[in-house]
Amino acid sequence: MLEDLKLQFKIGDVLTKLIFWNITFFAIPSIVFGILPLFNINIDYLNLVSLSSNPNDLLLKPWSILTYEFCHSSILHILFNLIMLNFAGRLFLIFFNQKQLLSLYFVGSLFAGIVFLLSYMFFPALANVNTALVGASASVMAILFATVSYSPLMNIRLLLFGNVKLWHIALVLIVIDLFQLPKDNTGGHLAHIGGAFFGYFYIKLLKNGIDICNWFTFIIDALLSIFGSRKSKPFKKVHRTYKAAAEKRVSKIVTKNKAQQQIDDILDKISQSGYESLSSEEKEFLFKAGKL
Repeated sequence: MLEDLKLQFKIGDVLTKLIFWNITFFAIPSIVFGILPLFNINIDYLNLVSLSSNPNDLLLKPWSILTYEFCHSSILHILFNLIMLNFAGRLFLIFFNQKQLLSLYFVGSLFAGIVFLLSYMFFPALANVNTALVGASASVMAILFATVSYSPLMNIRLLLFGNVKLWHIALVLIVIDLFQLPKDNTGGHLAHIGGAFFGYFYIKLLKNGIDICNWFTFIIDALLSIFGSRKSKPFKKVHRTYKAAAEKRVSKIVTKNKAQQQIDDILDKISQSGYESLSSEEKEFLFKAGKL
C-alpha cells in the first residue's frame, strides 16, 4: 500500500500532491506527538505551526504564515477541507493550469493570513483576544471563488439538490461565514472571506493582464531550476498578453491556436449546459488538454 501511495504521489498532478501534503502534515505529527506523552514528553505541535492572532508571535515563528495552511485540528476538519479542495481544485483545473493552482493555494492563504492578523489588530471586538488559525479553508475559498469569477454560471450536479449554478454554492458558503462571524472562530471566518476575496479578484485582474501571483510562480521556477535534478515538463501556458494596435493591455486569457479554440468552445458549452452535456469525445479531449 505504501508503494501504491508513493506511485500516486509521483504521477499525480499538483492538486493530488497538495492533498497528500495536507494528509502528511496531519497524520505523521498526530501519530508522533500522540505517542510522546507516553514518555512524559508533551509538545504542542499545533501551537508551533498555527498562525497566532498576536503579531509578536509571528516574529518567533515566521514559518507559521505558511505552515498553518497544511495543518488541521481534527479528522473532521481535514476531511471536510480536502473534500472541498478536491472539488474546487478540479473545477479550477478545467480552465487554468497546475502552476496557477499551486500559486493561488499559497498566495491566497498568505493573503488570508494577513487579513486574520489585521482583524485582531484593528477590530475593537477582537482586541486582546488570543487565538490561532489552522487549516486549508482559506486556500480552498480562494480557489473556489477564482473559478466562480471566471465561470459563475457553470452547472454543478449536487446530490439531493440536482443542478445548481457554481455561484449558488459560493454564495451559500460565504453567507455561512458571514452568519458565523459573531460566534466562535471569528478569525477563521474572516480568513475564509479574505481568501474568497483574493481568489475572485485574482481572476478579474488576470483577465486584464495582471497576474498578482506571478512573483510566487517565479520563486517556484527558481527553486525548481536550482534543486531539480532534471528539468520538469513545463506547465501548459493558458494566459498570455499581446500588443494591440493601440498598445492597450488585453486579457491574458486570449489565445489563437486551434486546440485552444476547441477548448474555449467546450468550456462555453460547460458554462451554458453543464459538464454532463459534453460528449465522451469532448470529455476525453478536455481531460488530455488539462494534462499538457
